[in-house]
Amino acid sequence: MIPIDDPSLFLAIVFLAIGIALLYFGAEGLIKGSVKLAIDLGITPLVIGLTVVAFGTSSPELVVSIEAGISGNSEIALGNVVGSNICNIALILGVAALIKPMKVDRSLMKTDVLYMIGFTLLLIIFVIDGDISRIEGAVFVALIIAYIVMTGIISRKKNTIDIPDEIKEEMKAKRKPITNIFFIVIGLAMLITGATVFLEGAVAIAKYAGVSNAIIGLTLVAFGTSLPELATSIVASMKDHNEIILGNAIGSNIFNILLILGVASVILPISAAGFDNVDFGVMLGVSIIIIPLAYQKMTVTRWNGVFLLLIYIAYTYYLYVK
Repeated sequence: MIPIDDPSLFLAIVFLAIGIALLYFGAEGLIKGSVKLAIDLGITPLVIGLTVVAFGTSSPELVVSIEAGISGNSEIALGNVVGSNICNIALILGVAALIKPMKVDRSLMKTDVLYMIGFTLLLIIFVIDGDISRIEGAVFVALIIAYIVMTGIISRKKNTIDIPDEIKEEMKAKRKPITNIFFIVIGLAMLITGATVFLEGAVAIAKYAGVSNAIIGLTLVAFGTSLPELATSIVASMKDHNEIILGNAIGSNIFNILLILGVASVILPISAAGFDNVDFGVMLGVSIIIIPLAYQKMTVTRWNGVFLLLIYIAYTYYLYVK
């Protein structure tokens, strides 16, 4: 048992908290500067929504995963993605549905949910040999480019793209280009620093608890990098904007696999040591289970939310006792 009054443990927890704060505000600064700079350069809102915003919101997980790989903790990078994808569906959607049932867009079920399931299966195939190689990472990168292009073509035909209200406000803001560049530079610096500090705390706690980097990535790191999405989903549900929560969760899971693991493994192959069939099975299971849950009445109900939360609690307990 870890003594909670241990000063070294307390310092590790402080590192985690500081890291999460830096990751959150770093992403905010990056998005704030890059969105407005993109508008000033004449880039359309459609392209901004598909690229700048999407990459910006995935930046904490991306930077943490790259930093983990470079520092020799690549299991944390994979655990971050697997754990975050489970967290996005089982925890975040569960909590949001518990607050208020979520209406489901039928077109989302016919496209993005199926893509998410397919990409999850591809990830499982890639890790069968024990790692994600640079070539496999390049395949992921190629797929995310193709996914963005395809989504852009579809959105252009529909003449619509979901852009959060706060991003729309940023598009209207009037700032000098140098100010936007400042936001981008500071945001990137905070992301890099936050990732380093966050991982220092996470690895220290893993050593104290006597657990592997894989488990710390599946739990602590995954939950920490998903906190902004959890907070956003709770606020959106309370403000009756819960129709966008499912789409955001599905999109985040796709970006986690293709963008984050793709870029990180191209830089340095990612080890799958410390993971078992249950980890990947739960990730695939919560991805598939969305279909029957949502197709009942094209709504994710409160009881569905309870069910999803029980899955998350059971999986977390499994990691604790295994």
